[in-house]
Parts: sequence; structure tokens; C-alpha cells
Amino acid sequence: MNDALSPEKQPIARKARPITQDGLDAAIENSRNYLLSRQAQEGYWVDELESNATITAELIFFMHFTGQVDLEKQEKMARYLLGIQREDGSWPLYYGGPCDINSTVECYMALKIAGRSLDAPEMARAREAILKNGGIRATRVFTKIFLAMLGQISWKHVPAVPVEIILLPDNFPFNIYEISSWSRGTVVPLSIVYAHRPVHRLPKEKGVAELFTEQDRALGFKADGHAFSSWHNFFIHLDGWIKVVGRCPWKPLRKKALVKAEQWVLDHQEDEGDFAGIQPAMLNSLLALHYQGYDKDHPAFVRGMEAVERFLIDRGDHMCMQACVSPLWDTAITLNALMDSGLPGNHPALVKAGEWILGKQVVKRGDWQVKRPHAEPGGWAFEFYNELYPDTDDTAEILIALNRIAIPDTAWKEKETGRALAWLLHMQSNNGGWAAFDVENDKEILNEIPFADHKALLDPPTTDVSSRILWALGNLGFSREHPKVRKAIDFVKRNQETDGCWWGRWGVNYIYGTFLALNGLRSIGENMDDEFSQKAARWLMDHQNEDGGWGETCESYSNPALRGQGASTASQTAWAILGLVAAGKAGEESTARGVSHLIDRQNESDTWWEPEFTGTGFPEHFYIKYHMYQHFFPLMALSRYRSARQSQSS
Repeated sequence: MNDALSPEKQPIARKARPITQDGLDAAIENSRNYLLSRQAQEGYWVDELESNATITAELIFFMHFTGQVDLEKQEKMARYLLGIQREDGSWPLYYGGPCDINSTVECYMALKIAGRSLDAPEMARAREAILKNGGIRATRVFTKIFLAMLGQISWKHVPAVPVEIILLPDNFPFNIYEISSWSRGTVVPLSIVYAHRPVHRLPKEKGVAELFTEQDRALGFKADGHAFSSWHNFFIHLDGWIKVVGRCPWKPLRKKALVKAEQWVLDHQEDEGDFAGIQPAMLNSLLALHYQGYDKDHPAFVRGMEAVERFLIDRGDHMCMQACVSPLWDTAITLNALMDSGLPGNHPALVKAGEWILGKQVVKRGDWQVKRPHAEPGGWAFEFYNELYPDTDDTAEILIALNRIAIPDTAWKEKETGRALAWLLHMQSNNGGWAAFDVENDKEILNEIPFADHKALLDPPTTDVSSRILWALGNLGFSREHPKVRKAIDFVKRNQETDGCWWGRWGVNYIYGTFLALNGLRSIGENMDDEFSQKAARWLMDHQNEDGGWGETCESYSNPALRGQGASTASQTAWAILGLVAAGKAGEESTARGVSHLIDRQNESDTWWEPEFTGTGFPEHFYIKYHMYQHFFPLMALSRYRSARQSQSS
């Protein structure tokens, strides 16, 4: 699917070289040429979106649930899982992270199903890691659902997902449009699956009875007080009541709810077969159709399976599945990095990419229309095919890029960017910020529902997304006094941490949030000599590593004391440099040391390599390594540093 360099094939880094103008120019030119060489024939850029092992393990489960076991693919996926197992037997959430009990249990189950022996050394090590890290009782809701579907635990241990929620009106305090787009796309089909409570019986030798201990007898959620002592306890008691009602054979609304939920799933399938552009929504939607009796040759199922195939990466001896694909995101940032490096906006590669992007403009009404019924369709999605869920972050980055590219058909460009901007402005929440996909999606009590143990049921406005949109609005000539801009500036500033940094929702973590806040505020015309900017710059400089780079561990989400701390990475070093340049600190020694760090580590392929995950799916629960980040962010940082230094010397 892509030609990403695997870790074992990484070229050796060049020897350190001092920062000279020629050296800086050469690093930028070489990086730019590398990126140009990676452009797809159609005009876009895309590389692997790497996440944790559960995404691939769950595809093995899916094949067995639907009776579509491809033994060759299963074996390749098993080899992939074993290839990334750590010495202690576990699988982590991210590179270098601790054992993740969910990933380890799911990989163990997948390997057993794929035929690995109980007595194999790798299985013994995995078993030891599982028991050492809390066992089955410590797993998340989704892992317990798979355990129930595989007949290893009772469905009574799984939180209720009643399909009747689809019947709740849009103005009801809780309805499917009060949860995030990714949750909605997963929960609606999952509610159909829950209504069927399927059990795929495994042969005894493929079960995981050996993982259960005496402590795993009570796997359900337990309240620590009466129903009205807290929202958490209320929802646990409510879950128990729903299950009691659910055991009643008389379910007057069940048939109606199943019909409506099934239609909702079908209505939310892209013409190309995708569902919400993410693995959980895709697999759950296909499972819902399967349990509703759809044949494998039904057009919706066939197209859905074709979409799943597009998410696979086959490297010959092993295969994995991506949680998502990111062509529009990768392309937009690549374009901005290339133009930052001095490539003119009329360069054929840029024009080709710009025209490809314009052809992907969203023209359908999506779920966002429930909260913004008067807005017209616009914007862009993250993936190749996901018109029902455009996102504001991609749209902002794309608007920045298109504003700089000389598209020959100016009327086409103005039409598409105009309606994208109108849609983007409509998506501002009342508190002044923007969320990624939804609007006014911030009812925090919903994260107390037992099903939401990952605490990511919502899509509230965040600083990083709002800042990128300010960055775009500044590029498009918006005034600081525009009412929407003023509200957004206030939103970003009031979310600054006391030590000067900003939390990052979609990238790891405070370095990411700080980089975007500074660039957004600078772009829209805020005075970068003010204390908010100087304080943020001091925070970045105070968290520079001895080697001149910057890094931050994913653990900073669960332990904010670790903010700004971690091994230096190419992308996070680039973010810090970009933040310092935006704050007017291009002439500082700290910034120069960061630039030297990047130049010294540019490899023989004229790019950078980092094994670390610096992208965030769900804080504390799901992290991403965007393989393009190590390529385009360093180019952007070096280029913007060069431009800033040239401006200072002129």
C-alpha cells in the first residue's frame, strides 16, 4: 500500500555537521526533493498510519465471526503480531510504552485462534504478562465484548448498548448526536450486535480459559455508592436496570429500533464502501449487517469488505491493518512544508495536488447538520472516502495550502474554498473553540457511562484544532476584531496552562498544543511580545533536551508532570522550533540548537526516522505514528527558521 521504510531498513544517520547557510539550504533542498519523490501519480501524499496491535488482532476475530477466514492472511497477521511482541511477552499502546493489557489479551486471543499452541514460548510469555498486569478483569469494554462474542465470558459482564437508543429524538438530553462522530459510527452498529448477543464457539484448544483466575469471577462494573451519589454510580445502576428489562421477552420497540439502526448504518456507508473512515466503525457496521442476515454477496457487504482491504498493508511475509488512512491530512501538510521551503505555488507538483484536493471537496450533508441545520456542505475529510464526516482540522490546513497554490481554474478554487470556509465558520462552538468533527459535543457526564471507559465519547472544542483554524483565518486575511475570531482568541488564551504551555488533543502533547497555539495566535495578528507568548517560549526552551532536540512521552496525558519530557524526536523537535519561531525566538541559541539537531540527524535518504508515536487518537488509550510526520514537519521547521533569520537580517 505504501513504500514506508521499515525500522530494520532505516539508513544510518550522517555524521554531525555544523550549521552553515549552505548546510541549512542543502538540508532543506534534500528534504524537499525526497518529499517530491514520494508523491503519488494521482497527486496526493500518504504513508502508513501505525497504531497498536489490537487493530490487526480484531480483523482476525472478524474473519471468524463472519465465516470468511482467509488462512493465508490470518497467518500473515499472526506473524505481524508476533513480530512486534516485546521481550516481556506484552504488546504496548505505543513504541516504548508499558504493557497494555487490552492489546496483550487481544493479541493472545488472536494468536490462539490462528493456531498458535498454548505451550509456545511466545504464548507463555504473553500469558505471564497478562496475569502480571491485572488479567482479564483489567481489560476495557471493547476487549470484554470480544471475549463475550468468542464465548469466553458471559454477555452479562458487558455494559448494555441498547439498540433502542436510536429511537431517542434529537432534542432528548441523551441521543446519538450528543456523542462524537467516531463513537456514533461505532456505537450504532454495535447496538445491533448487542441486540443479537452472538457467541462464536471456539474449540476448547483455541479458547483462553488459562487466562482466568479466581479474581475474574466478578468482571462486571460495580457501583461504590447509591444511584444518586454520583453520575458514575447512577449510570452503573442504570446499566443494571437496562439489563433486567432486557431479559424480558416482551420488547415492543426492539424490531422498530433494529430496522432504524440498520437503515442508519446503510445510510452512513460511503459509495466506495467505507463506514466513518475508521476500523471500529467499519468492522462493527459489517458485523451488524452480518447478524441482520445480509449475505456476503450483498452490495453493501461487498463494498464494505473492499474498504477493509484498502486499509491493509501487505509486506509479503506479514500483514497488518491500519486504524485509518490519512491522505488529505498528509497531502495538505506536505504542500505547506514544500511551499515553506520555497517551492513556488505554480509548481506542477503543487498544482496537481491542489486539484486532487479540490476534487475531494465534501458535497454531502453529514451528521453535523443535526446541530447546524442551516450550514451548507463544505470542508474536507481526513481519508480518501468519508464525506459524511469532514473535519475542521483538515479543512483549515487545506485552506492554508490552497490559498498559496496557483490553481489555473481560479473560479473552481474560489467556489470550493469559499463554501469550505463558510462551513468551517458555522462549526464554531458557543465557547469560541472548534472541535474536530462535531459542534457543541461537550456533555461531560456522558463519559461516565460504563460503556465509555476510554473517556473519549465526546468531541469537545480543543486548543490545537482552534489554533490551526486561527492560523488559517489569519492566512485568509481575517481581522482580529471579527466576532468569531475574537471568541476563538479568547478560547485559546484562557486554556493556556499556568506554566505557559497548552495541552494537545490530537498530537503528543503539550509541545504539540503549544506549537499550534503560538502559530495560530501569531497568524491572526496577536502581539508576540506579550506575556502569553514569552511565557510559552520560555516553557519550550526550558524543556529542550541536552542533545538539542525535544520530545514528549505519551505518558504525559496520564501524568502531566511529564509534560515536555521524553526522547528527542524529529516531529516534536520540529514543533518546538516552529513554536519558537512563531514567538519571535528564531535568533535564540535554543532554536539554533534545535535546528542543528535536525540537520545532524537527517539521514542518507534525505529525511528523518523516528520510531516514537507522536500522534494522538484518544488520550491515554490510543496513539498513532503518522509515518509522514518525520518527513514533512522537519522540512517545515527548517524552512520557517531560515525565512525568519533572513527577515531578521534584512
